[in-house]
Amino acid sequence: MAEWSWPYHRNLFFSAAVFLISGISAIVFQQPLLLLIPFGWILFPLLFEYVVIKPETIFWLMVVMLPLSTEMNVTPNFGFDFPDEWLLVLLTGISIIKIIHQPAWIPKNLLRSDLFFWLVLYFLWLMTSCYYSEEPLLSVKFLLAKTWYIIPFVLLPQVLLTSQKSIQKLAICLLVPMLFVVIEVLVRHAFYSFSFEDIKKTMAPFFRNHVNYSSMLVCLLPVGWCVWRLTPEHHKNRKWVGIGLLIGLAGLFFAYSRGAWIALLLGISAIRIIKKRWMGGLIALGLTAIVVSTAWLVTDKRYLDFSPDHDHTVFHTDFSEHLKATVELKDVSTAERFYRWVAGFRMLAEKPVTGFGPNSFYLHYRPYTVRSFETWVSDNPEHSTVHNYFILLALEQGVPGLVLFCVLYFGMLLRLQKIYHRFQSRFYRTVSVAVAVILVMIGVINSLSDLIETDKIGSLFWLCMGMVILLETRSKEEMEMIA
Repeated sequence: MAEWSWPYHRNLFFSAAVFLISGISAIVFQQPLLLLIPFGWILFPLLFEYVVIKPETIFWLMVVMLPLSTEMNVTPNFGFDFPDEWLLVLLTGISIIKIIHQPAWIPKNLLRSDLFFWLVLYFLWLMTSCYYSEEPLLSVKFLLAKTWYIIPFVLLPQVLLTSQKSIQKLAICLLVPMLFVVIEVLVRHAFYSFSFEDIKKTMAPFFRNHVNYSSMLVCLLPVGWCVWRLTPEHHKNRKWVGIGLLIGLAGLFFAYSRGAWIALLLGISAIRIIKKRWMGGLIALGLTAIVVSTAWLVTDKRYLDFSPDHDHTVFHTDFSEHLKATVELKDVSTAERFYRWVAGFRMLAEKPVTGFGPNSFYLHYRPYTVRSFETWVSDNPEHSTVHNYFILLALEQGVPGLVLFCVLYFGMLLRLQKIYHRFQSRFYRTVSVAVAVILVMIGVINSLSDLIETDKIGSLFWLCMGMVILLETRSKEEMEMIA
C-alpha cells in the first residue's frame, strides 16, 4: 500500500495556486490576514498530528513556553498571553472532547480526591458569583480563563506524569527556559550597572515587570533545589545544576523585589515546619492573628491612624532608600496598597456574600476609597487591582469564595505535610517538600499582590494542586506495596 501523504505533497501545483490566490486576494481586498492561509495549509498536518495523534506534546510545549510567553493586546480592552494561553485553550478543548467520547479517560484518583471535591465546590461558587456579578461579561471571561487553567494543570498531570522520569522532565521543561530568561535579564541589566531604577527596562518581552519576574523565579528555585538534591553527588550534571541555582539566586537578588525575598525566606522556613509537623498549628495561629488584627483595626476606625502623608510617599530610585521608606510606611507602593485594601474591605462590607463579581474590582472601587489614604499614584492608569489576592477573592466572590479557596490552599499544605511523612521514597519526599515550599511562596507573594490570575504564577499554583493529588495517589500506592 502506498504511503498516504497530505495534499500539498501530492500536488505542488495546487499548493502553489493556494499561495497565489491568497496573495492576490490579500491585495485586492486589502486584508493582510489572508496571507496566513498558505501557512495554515502547510502547518495543518503538523497541527493535526500533535492534536489528534500526540496531544501530550502540546502539554510539554506549553510547560516550556510558560517562562517565555508574553502579553499581547489585540485591542486596548482585549489581550492574551502568547503562546501559552492559546496552548492551554487547545489542551482544554482536547480534554473535554476526550471526556465526552471516553469518560473512563478521567483518572479515578482525581475523582476520589477530597481536594478535587473542594475544587468543584469552589468552581460552582465561582459560577454563582458570576451570575450575581455587577459586570457579567467580564466575570464570564474570568470563568472561562479559570477553566482553561484548571483543566490542563490539575487533570493532565494525573494522565501524563506516570513515572519519576516524567516528573523530572516536567522540572527540566520549567527550569531551562527560565534559566535562559534569567541570564538574558542579567546580561541586559549589567549594561545599566544593575541599577534598581532601570531593572524594569530588562524584563520585556517575557515579563511585565520585576514583580512578575521575581515571583516566578523564586517559585522555581525550589524546583531547581529538588533537581540538585536528587542528582547523585558524583554525577557530572550536579555541578551544572548548582551553577544554575546560583545564577537564579543572583537573578533574584538583582530583581530587587521585597516580596520575593520574603517569600524565599519563609519558603525555606517551610521545610523545617513540614518536617516538624507544625503546619496545622501555624495556619491556625496565622488565621487567628489576621482575624484579631482586622477586628482591632475596624473597631472605632483605628485604621485611619495609619493613613499616609500624601506628600512624603514617594518612589525611591535608590534601593536602600526604598527599603527604609518601606519600613517607615512612606514608600508609595506600600501606601497605595493601604489605599486599595481599605477600599476592598469597604466593598466587602457592601456585598459580603456574592461579592461584586470576578474581574470587577477596578470598575467599582473608586466610590469606596478613603481620601486620607490617597497617594499621588492613585489614579491607577495600569488598571491594577487590590494587591492582595485574598482580599480580592472576598470582595469579588464574597466570603464563601474566600473560604472555599482557603480550604483548597491550606488543605494542600496540610496534605503535603501528611504525605511527606508517609512516603518512604526519597524522590517523592523531596518532591513533596518542594511543592509545599512553592505553595508557601505563592501564598506570601499573593498577600502583597494578586498574581494567581496571571499566566506565570496562576499556572504554577494550579500545577501544584495537580501535583498534590498525584503525590497523594503515589503515597497510597507505596503503602499498598509495603503492606
